[in-house]
Amino acid sequence: MSVLRRNELVMDDALHAALTARYGPGDPFEQAMALDGEVVRNVDGRRTFRFELGGQPYFAKVHNGMPWRRILRKLSQFRIPVLGAEPEWRAIHRLRKLEIPTTPPVAFGIRRGLNLARERSFVITRDLGRTRTLEQECLSWPEQPPAFAFRLQLIREVARIARTLHGSGMNHRDFYLCHFRLDLNSNENAIRSGRIPPRLHLMDLHRVQFHARLPARAQIKDLGGLYFSAMDIGLKPRDILRFMRLYHGTRLRATLLERHTLWARVAQRARTQYRKEHGRLPCHG
Repeated sequence: MSVLRRNELVMDDALHAALTARYGPGDPFEQAMALDGEVVRNVDGRRTFRFELGGQPYFAKVHNGMPWRRILRKLSQFRIPVLGAEPEWRAIHRLRKLEIPTTPPVAFGIRRGLNLARERSFVITRDLGRTRTLEQECLSWPEQPPAFAFRLQLIREVARIARTLHGSGMNHRDFYLCHFRLDLNSNENAIRSGRIPPRLHLMDLHRVQFHARLPARAQIKDLGGLYFSAMDIGLKPRDILRFMRLYHGTRLRATLLERHTLWARVAQRARTQYRKEHGRLPCHG
């Protein structure tokens, strides 16, 4: 039973010093758990908020456990509950090794006793500055199409991230345009014109799963979710074919011949999700 008990704390010096300056000497784990700020999301015992400390902006996800009845209900619905911050902390570091931009890690802490439902943990990351989700960015595309070079670069980068993520045996489980953030900290006009390659950060990694080899169902769920979230942004058939070719890294003919079943299942999942969310089928796709 002792293997269930676990105390761990990782924190960079600047944040540790800022916590000490605010709260005085004490337990940095408890000090971090006591932080508060502008709440972004509060669900299932997980609170996500933005805060400033020592003149620096941060984001924190604080997990305070989940009642067993909720855990069992999720399992009965074939949904995997997120019980703590460790999967996100692992995913952040794995993505950085894979050269997939994500949120910069600053601190992680976990305290676990014999009762897994009472596990307390947190992950703290640096604020990325000026960013915009791809969902926001692409909302106006049907009426105001972007520069061709910018559109092409975004498709290429999303395909690269998806290919790298899945090739490493990881799946996101919330793989939507809203979880890609476009970095606008440099010259925004140059980015949108295609003169500077866009930098995309993959976010919200708390549900990421790790596999020795990615199961087909996990791949289809991710790709179907991505396609679903892009159905109303004015993509042309050639954009979708380009993504498919870049995702597999093969010629288009080979992609269509060898991966036809995969993409048919991806499209079916996306259409089913769209109908469930909107009560109708998409106008295109």
